[in-house]
Amino acid sequence: MLKKIRRRVKTLISKSFKKPKSKPYKPPPPPSPNPSTPSPSPPSEPEIEVPTTMSPPHSHHTHKQTPFLFPQTQSTVLPDPSPFFSQNLLKTPLPTNSFFQNLTLKNGDQPEYFHPYLIKSASSSLSLCYPSRFSNSAFLYQVFNADLTISNTQNPQERHVISSFNDLSITLEFPSSNLRFFLVRGSPFLTCSVSNRTSISISTIHAILSFSSNESRTKYTIKLNNNQTWLVYTSSSIDLTNTSLSLITSTGFSGIVRIAVLPESDPQFESVLDRFSSCYPVSGEAVFTKPFALEYKWEKKGWGDLLMLAHPLHLKLINGDDCHVTVLEAFKYKSIDGDLVGVVGDSWVLKPDPVSVTWHSTKGIKQDSYSEIISALIKDVEALSSTPIATTSSYFYGKLIARAARLALIAEEVGYLDVIPAIKKYLSDTIEPWLDGTFGGNGFLYDSKWGGIVTKQGSADSGADFGFGIYNDHHYHLGYFIYAISVLAKIDPAWGRKYRAQAYSLAADFMNLGRRANSNYPRLRCFDLYKLHSWAGGLTEFGDGRNQESTSEAVNAYYSAALLGLAYGDTHLVATGSMLAALEIKAAQMWWHVKEGDNIYEPDFTRENRVVGVLWANKRDSGLWFAPPEWKECRLGIQLLPILPISEVLFSDVAFVRQLVEWTEPALSREGVGEGWKGFVYTLQGIYDKQGALEKIRNLNGYDDGNSLTNLLWWIHSRGEEGDGCGIGENICWFKHYH
Repeated sequence: MLKKIRRRVKTLISKSFKKPKSKPYKPPPPPSPNPSTPSPSPPSEPEIEVPTTMSPPHSHHTHKQTPFLFPQTQSTVLPDPSPFFSQNLLKTPLPTNSFFQNLTLKNGDQPEYFHPYLIKSASSSLSLCYPSRFSNSAFLYQVFNADLTISNTQNPQERHVISSFNDLSITLEFPSSNLRFFLVRGSPFLTCSVSNRTSISISTIHAILSFSSNESRTKYTIKLNNNQTWLVYTSSSIDLTNTSLSLITSTGFSGIVRIAVLPESDPQFESVLDRFSSCYPVSGEAVFTKPFALEYKWEKKGWGDLLMLAHPLHLKLINGDDCHVTVLEAFKYKSIDGDLVGVVGDSWVLKPDPVSVTWHSTKGIKQDSYSEIISALIKDVEALSSTPIATTSSYFYGKLIARAARLALIAEEVGYLDVIPAIKKYLSDTIEPWLDGTFGGNGFLYDSKWGGIVTKQGSADSGADFGFGIYNDHHYHLGYFIYAISVLAKIDPAWGRKYRAQAYSLAADFMNLGRRANSNYPRLRCFDLYKLHSWAGGLTEFGDGRNQESTSEAVNAYYSAALLGLAYGDTHLVATGSMLAALEIKAAQMWWHVKEGDNIYEPDFTRENRVVGVLWANKRDSGLWFAPPEWKECRLGIQLLPILPISEVLFSDVAFVRQLVEWTEPALSREGVGEGWKGFVYTLQGIYDKQGALEKIRNLNGYDDGNSLTNLLWWIHSRGEEGDGCGIGENICWFKHYH
């Protein structure tokens, strides 16, 4: 059998890429509905190195030069950042998917979630809300009400200015109002610095039932008719007066004001807030100290110990051996992300389990399965030459070249190298035009206004390329390109050397760790270092904050960056990509994967859903951007594609996988369900029912545009023994020697 296949593939290779005879062009059929029709519309920390040229042959020295930049463009669709950022910040690349993005768009007056408060800035005032929650079986969200609003009554229309920001914090100022707010994520207190003996007011949309102070007038207690109790602490005496049913005013004051809601009426909680009211954070950063360790460091002022709040994933990852913190298990605030628990300490060290980044399957494939995979491989490689890429969409194009790259790695794994030259030529022919600027319908350009890569189409149309031109979904699109580039650089090192600078430029767009003033890209464009997962929303104002649909495509982005590091021997990039992939996986398993009996979300939502569709900073939705909640196969698929070796880490909980497949299966009987979506359901079924899934995959007559029969067979045949699940052995971890 193998001899016949080898003879056939030699014929294929000789024919595949000869110049075709002139004939009428017949376009391929349109792609299946986009599984990711995304949102409408990344030791010390060296910046990712982006060399322009490689060293000459036989040279043992590299030459650092100016990083490669794609041609510059003046986008006609990007918003102007200058109304909200201070002048010194406008000289550096700016965040485009950050936790405070709403504060930089349009009027800057949509709320953002800072854990535990929703915060909204408008008209010389800042409103904070300890949100209540609305839920049903389809969605849940936090309700914003202006519980307390802090303002200077003398300047009613001043717009805020962002004077500084970091991974975990932002400083918001109203300069002529003499108010500066240190908004630090996870602080149970809102902290405001007041200068120049300024009069401030505190108003509420509720009725004030009682208002009292301590003898020194440095602590005030406000009880509202919505059952909330708020505490106001000041660094020195202040005269606050309850002047009406919903307004409190002060005489001139200079100093620090801290405001906190009492999470429960338990006096013990009030004593905790009293104890930690004098130490306040002004900023916070996240530092990659060593492989698979992330350290939070807060800059604090005042005196005493620092109290912050940890969400459930923090609590799983906090490593007591590397940091001295005290967890106050009973001190909790409610949150859409699960209870936020008090943690005392100046720094935390978070340590996820290491994730292995491998080119091939982690368990290998038995030789008696090779022939079936090779047979499919030959057909899929043959189709590469007969089905040219018709799309100019950066997303769909990226999926198609990554799909072809998978074929090369599968060919390596089953030892069938005869197809590699054909795949190599296909990849170089399809990737190079995007890297050298000769692709006719689209291309990569550089935007200096915010600092990043946009597409030619996206620079003139905010809806083109799913909003890539306004920084939506960058890690999705570029992740696919980087995957294909990594594989091509692996199988053709000379090509890899030639295009290394362009490859690193694409990676730097969302993987940059540096803080240099002369950087071309912001720090970790998509990854949220507090939530520990990515956002996809870009420069679009959303009432519920940032959002992300496909966690698996986010995992693919960081996994692909790690593969790029492997291809180029860059251990720093391997370590960083692996770390971010590990965190993205942990976050997906916590907030997107809804297991039976989970208690993070309300019972009615948990009962009806096994996976979240779109997850927002302030909302959870069972629907998708491109499909209603009833299309469960799409929800499963968009959290699985593309199918890769690392997919088994993302879906390592076999009991949950079974729940998810059984929840999805009834939807497959609906008329019009695409074959591609069925393939993803059968992929997960193969984790616990290898033979049953294999039979279903053999009967498919279509595949997702980023998938192939070869890839599905590779997945099923690499599942190991029946019932083996998908645990990952530590013996293949790249970083085992660190532990």
